[in-house]
Amino acid sequence: MADQDLDVSYVAKLARLNLTGDEARLFQEQLDEVLAYAKKLEEVDVTDIEAAAHAVPIFNVFREDEPRAWFNAEEALSNAPRQANGLFIVPKVIE
Repeated sequence: MADQDLDVSYVAKLARLNLTGDEARLFQEQLDEVLAYAKKLEEVDVTDIEAAAHAVPIFNVFREDEPRAWFNAEEALSNAPRQANGLFIVPKVIE
């Protein structure tokens, strides 16, 4: 592994993943193969290739924005386990 390559054990430690030695070695080998392939792709001459954002044409797949009947506030709160003053009451999530 070259100095500029990613060290799987170091990245796993940063991500707080507990990898065994065998897992770290296996993932390091796989990562080295991916990086070697990416390095090989850098050798391809693409000077006459037009840049493209997508390999296939992308079309707008969104539906039309049409108004329709929806919940009012009272209906939305009807199944809420806790509510007050027309609002949902949820547990505090700050640590």
